[in-house]
Amino acid sequence: MNASNTLPRQGHRLLQLGIALLLFSSFEGFAIPYLAAPRLGLSVHTLSALQGVLLLALGLIWSRLNLGAVMSRAAFWPLIYSALAILAAYVMASVWGAGNETMPLAAGAFHGSDFQEEAIKGVGYSSAPTGLIAFALILWGLRLSNPSSIDS
Repeated sequence: MNASNTLPRQGHRLLQLGIALLLFSSFEGFAIPYLAAPRLGLSVHTLSALQGVLLLALGLIWSRLNLGAVMSRAAFWPLIYSALAILAAYVMASVWGAGNETMPLAAGAFHGSDFQEEAIKGVGYSSAPTGLIAFALILWGLRLSNPSSIDS
């Protein structure tokens, strides 16, 4: 499979996931008052909307990246994982009423069991390196292979 087929398909998947996250954000907003930690629920609502818009923007530019098939997959999958992992950590924290160790500003006084705090920390912290890898590859993919092509 070559990059000419891979990039547009991945871009389309990013657009789909972006819309799905906006839809999730819309429905999750109704659940905020019923969560164990409503303030964290509001953070989930805001984060999923932000990630939805981010993935929509990246989906629109994805086919313009100057990346081969392997490098585009190396950017695509860590990006997806990073977005969903940090969102999952916030969802877990809001449902459990936990997360003070990992996200003290959002969780406030909500502190869960050792298992809950470690699970939130593990999932949340795992999103950082994958996100950094994805964004570095996306930035690398935005380089111009032909400086004169900026005019077209």
